[in-house]
This record gives sequence, structure tokens and C-alpha cells, in this order.
Amino acid sequence: MKKVLFSILALTALIMSSCKEELNSKSIFPYVDETLDPSSYSYQLDSFVKREFLNVYNVEFRYRMQDISSDMNFNLVPAEYDNCITMAVLTKYLWWDVYKAQTGSEEFLKTYGPRILCMIGAAGHNATGSVTLGVAQGGLKVTLHAVNYIDPSNVSTLNEYYFKTMHHEFSHILHQTKTYPAEFRTISAGYYKPNGWEERSDQEARSLGFTGNYGSSQEREDFVEIIANYIVKTPDEWQTMMSDASKGWKQDDDGTIHQLKQDEDGVDGVATIEQKLTICRTWLREEWGIDLDALREEVQERQAHMNIDSLRNQVLMIEAPN
Repeated sequence: MKKVLFSILALTALIMSSCKEELNSKSIFPYVDETLDPSSYSYQLDSFVKREFLNVYNVEFRYRMQDISSDMNFNLVPAEYDNCITMAVLTKYLWWDVYKAQTGSEEFLKTYGPRILCMIGAAGHNATGSVTLGVAQGGLKVTLHAVNYIDPSNVSTLNEYYFKTMHHEFSHILHQTKTYPAEFRTISAGYYKPNGWEERSDQEARSLGFTGNYGSSQEREDFVEIIANYIVKTPDEWQTMMSDASKGWKQDDDGTIHQLKQDEDGVDGVATIEQKLTICRTWLREEWGIDLDALREEVQERQAHMNIDSLRNQVLMIEAPN
């Protein structure tokens, strides 16, 4: 049964754990007084990302595929220009503007956000059957795959493929800077499955106290998956997850999933997830001054009232100078 990974692979965590460089608000890019070419087909998008990302946050939004910036283990393709416009405006609207609103300034993301956002057209298919949709590298760079499949009319798909990944990756950056409480490490000790987590169904993982099968791979992935899922899942979607967590599940060798007559794993999945969520909520408030529930409410409000045409017009209405 083919599994799909809606966040990053364990390799990402290894990459990040090896890099402890502390970021600051100074740009890592050399200052270049670059004048964009008004006759270029990409003038509008180039102007937008320079104005909204590079000039404000010292972030380079890379949408032209570079071999050196991509994983050569995958068969990848460039992201289509029109899809990159959609990703640029949505990334600002549903990620950067949200944290700016919740922290009260641009300085938080300017200091702690990634320095490079890289767009790749295709997903990365792994030998295990899982699919890589996002990769974080040392807190400096976040790569988003599958940009050519973006469907802005489907909020659930947007979240699962892109924006849950964004919040997941950013939570990794934050816990690298200020580690999460040791108490979190003990809650599901003995239930993590670093190798073969893909073989677990999401339902089984939830009954064990995880938000999905990838969260059950290791504790740091569990931590950021709790945060990311809580932020982007609608109340109905979150309730479905908790309903799964309250039951017992069994998966046959052929991938068929059965609900057990009773929860036989001995774990109260709902209570476990809620315990982890409380730790995440407290950590974000005490260490970062961020109200997780307010952050979630902001994202949910923006998702519910998103006008993609209006957002895209921020790029498409840019006029080239005469």
C-alpha cells in the first residue's frame, strides 16, 4: 500500500540537528542594487517577492529551479510560473502575515524564519513508497515540492500538501533554537517507530496518541506534527482525528484497515494527544510569546475567507515602469 508523507522525512531532522547556527536579523545575502528588467516575463513576480520577502524579511524566494538547490536523488521538474505566483501570495498570506499579526512585528520572522524558500514542481518519490513534500535544511532553507499540483480551491489539500508542511518546518526551526520540554519525550516512549512508520495507518497512529503515522516516527516529528496539525486542521477535521484516536485499529498485510470492537492497545489516544498539545501550547507561550490558539484562529479565519483572485492580483496588477 502506497503511503504518502505530508511533511518531511527523518533525514531532514538529521540535517537540522547537525546545524545549530543561530540566525539573526541581518541579511545573509550581499546587498545588490539590482534593477529588475521590466521587459522580462517574470517582472511582476520578481518585483513582488523582492518587495515582500527579500526587502522586508531577508528571505530569498527561489522559484527558478537550480540543480544545486535540489535533491539529486529525486527526479524533479521546475515549478510552473503561474503556480509560483499562487504559492508566493499564499505563503505570505497564510504563513508570514499570520506570524507578523500574532507577534506584532516583522522582527520575529526576520530573526527566526528561514532565509530561503525554494519551490520545486514535482514531489520527491522515495523507495519506501512515501512522498517527500517538504525539506528543511539547517533552519536556513525550506523547500516545498509538488508546486505544480497546487489547487487553491481545495483548502484541505492546500493544508495537507503545503501549509501543514510550512508550520511543521518552522516549528522545527523554533525547537532547534529553544528545545521542547523533556516531559514531552517520555509520553510516548516505546511507541515510536523510526523504521517502518509508513506501515502504520493514520488511524492506528492516532489510537496510540499521535496525529498521524509520520508523527509516530520519532519524538521531534511528533512535536512539530502536533503543532502543525492543530494550526491548519479545521475543527471538524481535528474532531475526526480525535474520533480516530478514541478507537482501536488493525491494519492487515494488504493495507485493509479494521476498527476493533474495543481499543486493545492500552493507550488513551485522545488523552495522550491532548497532553502533548498542552505542552506545545505552554512552550510556545512561555518561550516565544505566541498564543497557539490565537495563531490557529488566525489561520482558520484566513483560510475560510481566502480570495485567491484578489491575492494573485497583488502580483498581476504590478505595472512595469515606462
